Amino acid sequence: MPQIEQIPIELALPIRHRAMYPGQDRSFAKLPDDEEGIHFGLFDENKLISVVSWFRRNEEAAQFRKMATLEEYRNSGYGTLLLRYIIDFSEFENIGTLWCNARVSAASFYERLGFKETGEHFTRNEISYVTMTLCLSKV
Repeated sequence: MPQIEQIPIELALPIRHRAMYPGQDRSFAKLPDDEEGIHFGLFDENKLISVVSWFRRNEEAAQFRKMATLEEYRNSGYGTLLLRYIIDFSEFENIGTLWCNARVSAASFYERLGFKETGEHFTRNEISYVTMTLCLSKV
């Protein structure tokens, strides 16, 4: 049975690198504000297979970044479990808006969980992104 736990950034970085930036320098996986984030990992049979980092941006909003699942575990529901956990965590933290910069290729995944495209698109390192938001009911 999968388990989700808070993890140190040192555990998240190798999964990010392998899942998101294979063939790139490991520095691509690191964020300048990683030390300010809360990092979560999904474990299956004690193996870390999916990670995400959560950042409170102000009293009302939080952003999650670098959501990554190892390729051999994709399309098995692990990413959905992890994102639902992040949504619940955000509600517990009394966040009104949760947002991310999603790869355009993954936008439909986020839409299935209620996220809406804002219309803000950009490209970074030859990858197209769209900003997506989810309005949460405040506790």
